[in-house]
Amino acid sequence: MAESVVLDELDRGLLHALQLDGRIPFARVADVLGVSETTVARRYRRLRAVAGLRVVGAVNGVLFGRSAWTLRLRCTPDVALPLAKALAKRPDVSWVHVMSGGAEISCHAQLPPGEETLLLEKLPRSGRVLGVSAHSVLSAFSLPSDWSGLRFLDEDQASRLRPPESSVARVEVDGADRALLELLAGDGRMPYAELAGRTTLGESTVRRRLDILRHNGIVSYQVDIPAAVLGFGTQARLWMTVPPHALTEVGRRLAEHEETSFVAATTGPTNLVAVVACRDSGEFYRYLTERVGALRKITSLETAVLMRTVKQG
Repeated sequence: MAESVVLDELDRGLLHALQLDGRIPFARVADVLGVSETTVARRYRRLRAVAGLRVVGAVNGVLFGRSAWTLRLRCTPDVALPLAKALAKRPDVSWVHVMSGGAEISCHAQLPPGEETLLLEKLPRSGRVLGVSAHSVLSAFSLPSDWSGLRFLDEDQASRLRPPESSVARVEVDGADRALLELLAGDGRMPYAELAGRTTLGESTVRRRLDILRHNGIVSYQVDIPAAVLGFGTQARLWMTVPPHALTEVGRRLAEHEETSFVAATTGPTNLVAVVACRDSGEFYRYLTERVGALRKITSLETAVLMRTVKQG
């Protein structure tokens, strides 16, 4: 149903505003877009209902000592979807995709120290899981929150909506904060009053704690919407090998491509991974042959089309 939604300029403007600040008041968005606050709120509810839009609070696990991993699992087609759904239920796993005609799964995980192998040990022990590779993410050049596919507003409009820049610092996070973060993971725009009602905190305390958590880079708010709704019918994951001396250069150049939503350097036999979104297979072919092909320092390239997204964000 989401793939048949037609977005107009107001929808695109709202989505870009939410990418800039997931908890921005609708009144500010309405002022920039030149419509009423009621209209913006109504469009937001419509996009949630028919387009699968979510705004989620994403925790910076690095500040809690967690490490980022990207996993690739080869399996028989009959087990791919059940395994992908089982992985998606884990709070430490995100971006779960079924690829390659239903015979492969990719996902990301944020794992605490000493538990890097725990996730792999819990995978089904059967002949239907044919292979697993785990790559530690060493440096991210582009994140989904920066994806250009959501951009629509001009620079003047965007500058009026951007929140103050966050700093990255260690802040003492207590049990009440963790309860807030868990609620925000399900709905990043949950009203302050509802957050207060579902925790032991007062509404003013909730506002203050969320401001602190965001200002110090502990939580950020990300737009989660199927790429197909935005007109991107072909998504794929790329694994590349680049000589170490050229890794940063190539990673940064890939991050500049409007097609990429994620680019990172990793450990493993391939040391650069990317996720791309294109309008169709023809555009994807042109992207590979013309834009990726122009990066001569890439010595090997493997691609897999994302067949089904089981979990995002």
